[in-house]
Amino acid sequence: MIRLTADDGHDLDAYEAGPAEAAAGIVVIQEIFGVNAHIRDVADRYAALGYRAVAPALFDRLERGVELGYSDETVTRGRAMRGTIDWNDTVRDVAAAVDCLAPNGPVGVVGYCYGGSLAWLAANSLPVAAAVGYYGGQIIQFLDRAPRAPVLLHFGEVDYMIPLSDVERISEAHPAVPVHVYDGADHGFNCDARDSYHPEAAALAQQRTLDFLASHGVRP
Repeated sequence: MIRLTADDGHDLDAYEAGPAEAAAGIVVIQEIFGVNAHIRDVADRYAALGYRAVAPALFDRLERGVELGYSDETVTRGRAMRGTIDWNDTVRDVAAAVDCLAPNGPVGVVGYCYGGSLAWLAANSLPVAAAVGYYGGQIIQFLDRAPRAPVLLHFGEVDYMIPLSDVERISEAHPAVPVHVYDGADHGFNCDARDSYHPEAAALAQQRTLDFLASHGVRP
């Protein structure tokens, strides 16, 4: 773990993986479960491709070392923590991770669930080369924040948390943003630690993500 400092003076931990000399960086933005084993694994996978990856611990503003599993109880706890922290503060923390990676080259952000919504906000306000959001349920609340960086969005067709009507509203409000909906995929389809894991959708979304990042200069 490394220590980052946001522009308001808040110190937070972050998981780091990959070569320090990598030509591009990826900020991996957590779900509501903290920087847990799955998020560290996602960072490790990007590192294995040659990126330097950093996953900031966004819940450090409330409690350090939050690492939750996947159960009804942890969903309730994670949602409560998400709802307690101001979105502007979490964007500050993502910005600290971007700043950590920026000296080496282009930085992309890839976020999941909670992080998918933060990827959208990062594209609006942070100096990132590209942003990718997986099943960001709160994007619908921020349709007025048009992305300034290229954004790619992934959603599951049968996501119990994000109705397709929300996905359609996002596409209507921002028609230039590519949006992919995966047949038969539910919320969390990328996470192989969850019952909703959908390997085919996860593999296709990952390839599209890598192609999108590379097309905008975020390549190892």
